[in-house]
Amino acid sequence: MSTSDSPDAILPAGTQAPDFSLNATPDQALALHELRGRPVVLVFYPADWSPVCGDELALFNTALPLIYKSRATVLGISVDSVWCHQAFIADRKLGFELLSDFEPKGAVARRYGAYDAEHGYCKRALFVLDAQGTIAWSYLSPTAINPGVDGVLDALDALPKG
Repeated sequence: MSTSDSPDAILPAGTQAPDFSLNATPDQALALHELRGRPVVLVFYPADWSPVCGDELALFNTALPLIYKSRATVLGISVDSVWCHQAFIADRKLGFELLSDFEPKGAVARRYGAYDAEHGYCKRALFVLDAQGTIAWSYLSPTAINPGVDGVLDALDALPKG
C-alpha cells in the first residue's frame, strides 16, 4: 500500500516535497519549485464553501503577519475549480493563493497522501516546507476539525534562520 492509499498517512517530515504546478487563476499556474529559497506552507482542505474550511482559511488569513515573519508563502489547495477559488478569495478577502487540484482530480493531493478517494476531496492536511523544499512538519487533522495555525507557526519557528 502506498502512502497515498493509506487512509491516515501523509508524507512525513524529512521527505522531499513533490513538485507540482497548479492553477491559481484560469490563466496562471504556480509551480512549487518557483518558491525555493523560502519556506512554504501547504494547506490541503476539502472544499471552499464548507464551514470548517472557511474558518480554517480565515484563521490562516488572520495569521499571515506571523507567517510572513518567517518569509513563508501560504498556499491553499483543494479540488475546487479556479472559478470557485476566485469567488471564495473575493468573498473572504483572503491574502494568499488558492490552487486548484481539479483535473486530474486530486493528483497533487494524492502525491502528498492528502486525498480522500472515498469522498472525492482533499484531506485536511498541513505541510511546512523548508527553503530547500523538504517537508519540515506535516499534520493530518480529522476532516471535521479545524487544526488551527499553532503547529504551523511552531514548525516555522523551528526552521533554521538564514
